[in-house]
Amino acid sequence: MTPSFRGFTYEQVAGAIDHSLLRPELTAAEVEAGCALADRYRVVSVCCRSVDVPPVVSLLAGSPVAVGTVVGFPHGSSPTELKVHEARLVRSQGAAEIDMVLDIGWLRAGELARVEEEIRQVVAAADGAAVRVILENAYLSDEQKVAACKVVEAAGADYVKTSSGFAPSGATVEDIRLMRASVSPRVKVKAAHGVRTLDALLDVMEAGAARCGATATARILDDFTARAGG
Repeated sequence: MTPSFRGFTYEQVAGAIDHSLLRPELTAAEVEAGCALADRYRVVSVCCRSVDVPPVVSLLAGSPVAVGTVVGFPHGSSPTELKVHEARLVRSQGAAEIDMVLDIGWLRAGELARVEEEIRQVVAAADGAAVRVILENAYLSDEQKVAACKVVEAAGADYVKTSSGFAPSGATVEDIRLMRASVSPRVKVKAAHGVRTLDALLDVMEAGAARCGATATARILDDFTARAGG
């Protein structure tokens, strides 16, 4: 029998983790070590800084771990033209997944058509790469979170994501449930910021998150193995 904990197998848990390599102070050696860790634990992807896409693609060549990166990160306030160019560039360099930050000020001002059009342009520039849109829930009311989810889906993106990891707060179970209820089954939900334990990860997965950004990947998966008895 396959070992499991709280109804999840190792493959399901590792398959939900995007190992985050986004801290601004990371050195090339630390990025390389992070890629080795992601490959060793067989997580679903690495999410790296856009400048690191070429070396990360090389480091993970032949690995099942996908290469993801970020656009307009972390504040979402760069011009649409730059977000589009960044998305096109990282896609051409081999990124398979893109997490973009929407323009938070536009969203809070109710300029939903502008938000939707920007996301739509980034989706087009991503040229088939999965696009996850970071809402940055720390700055939003529940009504704004729901409106953002609707706009993300209308623009053709693949995921709604709670947070960048660079705001005052991050993923909550309540927000995951709200976001899951605000999009169709076509659009998935990603949790990020503050999910540092196995129990916290399983909580957001049970609430409807299909992916979760994590830096504590080794601790989470080692804990799973210990508690599942595998």
